[in-house]
Amino acid sequence: MPSFRQQLETIERWRRFPALERLDGERMALTFDDGPDPDATPAVLEALAAAKAPATFFLVGEQVEAHPDLAAEVAAHGHAVALHGFRHVEHDELADPHADFERGAAALADATGRRPILFRPPYGRFSASSYAACRELRLSAVYWSAWGGDWEPIPADRIADLVIRDVAPGAIVLLHDSPRYAYRKSARPTAEALPAVLEAIAGAGMELVRLA
Repeated sequence: MPSFRQQLETIERWRRFPALERLDGERMALTFDDGPDPDATPAVLEALAAAKAPATFFLVGEQVEAHPDLAAEVAAHGHAVALHGFRHVEHDELADPHADFERGAAALADATGRRPILFRPPYGRFSASSYAACRELRLSAVYWSAWGGDWEPIPADRIADLVIRDVAPGAIVLLHDSPRYAYRKSARPTAEALPAVLEAIAGAGMELVRLA
C-alpha cells in the first residue's frame, strides 16, 4: 500500500488538481489501469462478458503499441477506452506532458478507432504542467473512490473484500489488468476476484456504467 506520506501527498494534489471521483445516482463504475496486457486483460474481459458488465479501461500507450490487437478487443467488447499516458511514470518526471499524452492518444486511436476523452494520471498524481496539458487537450480527468489494492501481491479473495466493502452509490473502483507497473508477478487475481465483486454490486442494486 502507499505510505502515509504518499497518501497525504496524493490528497493534497487531488485538492489542487480536481477530477471526477464519484458518480451521481445509484451507479458505480469499474475501471482498470495499466493494460492492455496478455497476462490478465483477456481474463478480465471474459469475467466482465460473463456478467454482461461494462467497464472503463485506462490504457497505457506503450502497452497499446505492444499489444494493439488486445486494445482493439477491449473496445470491441463495448468497454470505454481511456488514456493513462503513453509512459507510466510520475508526472513530476515528464519533461513534456503534452507530447506524452498526444502520443498515447494517437496509439489508442490507431488501435481502437477511438480517440480517448478521459485521462487518469499514473499513481493518481498530476503535476501542474500535466494538469494544464490535460485541460489543453480537452481530456476529462478521473480519479477514484474505491480500490482493490491489487497492485500488491494479494489473493483474489482479498481484492474482492476490499472492493466489496466500498460498494455504494457513486463509487468509481480502481483495479488493474496488468502487473507491469506493480509489485506482483501477475494480475490474474484481479480477474479471479471479479465474479464475487460483480455479484455484490448486482446484489446491492447498483447499475454498472462506463465512464463518459
